Amino acid sequence: MEWKITEFENQMILRDFLRMCVGLSRNMIKVLKYDGGKILLNGQTVNVRERLATGDQIELQFPKEERGPQLIPEPINLDIVYEDEFLIVVNKPAKMATIPSTHHRSKTVANGLIAHYDQLDLDYTVHVVTRLDRDTSGLMLIAKQRFCHSFFHQQKIERHYQAVVEGKPEKTAGVGVIDAPIARKPDSIIERTVSKGGKPAVTHYQVIRHVKCGSIVDIKLETGRTHQIRVHFAHIGHPLVGDKLYGGSTVHVDRQALHCVYLSFIHPITKKRIQLKSDWPADLSQITDCEPQPQNGE
Repeated sequence: MEWKITEFENQMILRDFLRMCVGLSRNMIKVLKYDGGKILLNGQTVNVRERLATGDQIELQFPKEERGPQLIPEPINLDIVYEDEFLIVVNKPAKMATIPSTHHRSKTVANGLIAHYDQLDLDYTVHVVTRLDRDTSGLMLIAKQRFCHSFFHQQKIERHYQAVVEGKPEKTAGVGVIDAPIARKPDSIIERTVSKGGKPAVTHYQVIRHVKCGSIVDIKLETGRTHQIRVHFAHIGHPLVGDKLYGGSTVHVDRQALHCVYLSFIHPITKKRIQLKSDWPADLSQITDCEPQPQNGE
């Protein structure tokens, strides 16, 4: 990757340019310096304390990344909604795990991405930025390179989900905030619970409309804890439809009725804002096309 110094960066220290303008973390600068990468100024390796001048050319060469042994390429028809040299966004279906694990060793998004990279003759690995549970569908952001992944550690990603929850969350104008810390449930590897000793977790929501099987809600996360949406709505007595783990009924659908409908983020290289949307999948559309039930007061 290359950058040309403009008059606005004239006389900056190289290290400050890499951190403030490029977005590199201290750790990533160390990787470039000591782990097989290169930081070049006008084609020469220099100290990061070097002062820059207008017209200087900066080039970063990142070390080749190793793929984990579990990342076996598998041809999978992924729904790719955005892709460039640095990022890829997939519209993930339900029932597909994000990365291989003990219970899901193959046919994951990561396995499909590796096959996709190989087809394009790219030696990238998979860096998941916004991970989704196996039974949650929707937009998922993946970085192709370690640098791009580290960039998002410092940047806020706006995510909107829509869900079908049981019952009718009653808040003024259908708007609510769930502010409740989340921790791992004792004696469970998977399940989470609201706990005073947990990590802070805040979920904003707005009721869109009521349907026969519950209520459709639009959700914006302020934090990103594991199972946050599922735990929070179960905590207030309105578990997600289909979410058996947290008390939801599976009569209408056999997975949690949760879909990531919107992603917005600043591109790590171009610095332009990317905004992407996703329509509801067929299985959730089927359970929400039923006749809406009127809200209180209507």
